[in-house]
Amino acid sequence: MKQFPPAEVLTQLPEQFFAKLVKKVQGLVEQGIDVINLGQGNPDLPTPPHIVRALQEAANEPAYHKYSPFRGYSFLKEAVATFYQREYGVELDPETEVAILFGGKAGLVEISPCFLNPGDIALVPDPGYPDYWSGLAMAQAQMHTMPLKAENQFLPDYMKIPTEVLKQAKLMFLNYPNNPTAAIATFDFFNDTVELAEKHGILVVHDFAYGAIGYDGKKPLSFLEIPGAKEIGVEIYTLSKTYNMAGWRVAFMVGNASVIESINLLQDHYYVSLFGAVQAAAAEALLGSQDCVQELVRTYEQRRHAFIGKLQELGWNVEAPKGSFFCWLPVPRGYTSEAFSDLLLEKAHVAVAPGIGFGTNGEGYVRVGLLTDEKRLIEAAERIAQTIQGIDI
Repeated sequence: MKQFPPAEVLTQLPEQFFAKLVKKVQGLVEQGIDVINLGQGNPDLPTPPHIVRALQEAANEPAYHKYSPFRGYSFLKEAVATFYQREYGVELDPETEVAILFGGKAGLVEISPCFLNPGDIALVPDPGYPDYWSGLAMAQAQMHTMPLKAENQFLPDYMKIPTEVLKQAKLMFLNYPNNPTAAIATFDFFNDTVELAEKHGILVVHDFAYGAIGYDGKKPLSFLEIPGAKEIGVEIYTLSKTYNMAGWRVAFMVGNASVIESINLLQDHYYVSLFGAVQAAAAEALLGSQDCVQELVRTYEQRRHAFIGKLQELGWNVEAPKGSFFCWLPVPRGYTSEAFSDLLLEKAHVAVAPGIGFGTNGEGYVRVGLLTDEKRLIEAAERIAQTIQGIDI
């Protein structure tokens, strides 16, 4: 069969690093080995019943069997605006400051081709979500990484970005609560970000995927809560984590109207919006009872306490995450993140994600997802502790 060569841009897409991890895990499972898989970011709990019922009822509505409006139903955009006003005190114009997305990933990949020409510079956190890189590759743009270090609470140090880079940069990605480091942002940091973006004309894209998941009674900040943020940026919020709707592929972008228009324009050429019944269920999620969200956060907090508490009890003095459903654990001396991940998989039969998969500055850490029940997390911690016994940690 004739092989047709792909366009050059496809050959420049980043390798899907974690496909190798998935293959390793699957190989052990097929051998009948009990693997506790904490290496992925896929929520393990079901979508709340009232949201599922909303979908079921809406699916019977003949109007939703036709093409949806290209830019989404007004009722969902109005629900988003109501949600942001209620949760963050942020006012949004539903028609000009809200865009409906096919999952948060779509918006994160689409925004780079919307605003970057070949050779343009974007500022990207390192470690960070790998799909930031994908959009940049499609735009044929350049990436300047911003290291996230423990000594700076995993926040980028803007003072270390060269002045010449700041002058040329057109776009910046941020993500708090952070994947993979589980760090949270402060008001002062976000305020500094707005000032930097205003000074240099940089579009800030805040990935707020874990916006609902903060611990110890601290609610994560929305970037748009900061005065002036809507003038220079947008925020992407997904229903995947807050409402366990990962497979539903529904999210939204809010903020600067010119950016929203550009994303809508691009999507006009890609899609004909989401199935109307999914949009109806999403509106119910945003406007209905939020008891399910509070219960979800309590569940993750209890899992965090169980897993981190057990590791500490068994002698590994690791820090508890401040947000998201991840733990960011330092690897023992003498190991790379990938070698330590392999050790845990092969000896403890616990799968974790090596930090190097999130960027150069992820080296020295592994990411653990709190995505199974407390009993299994405690078992995972015990297996890990037994495996690293005698290792210098």
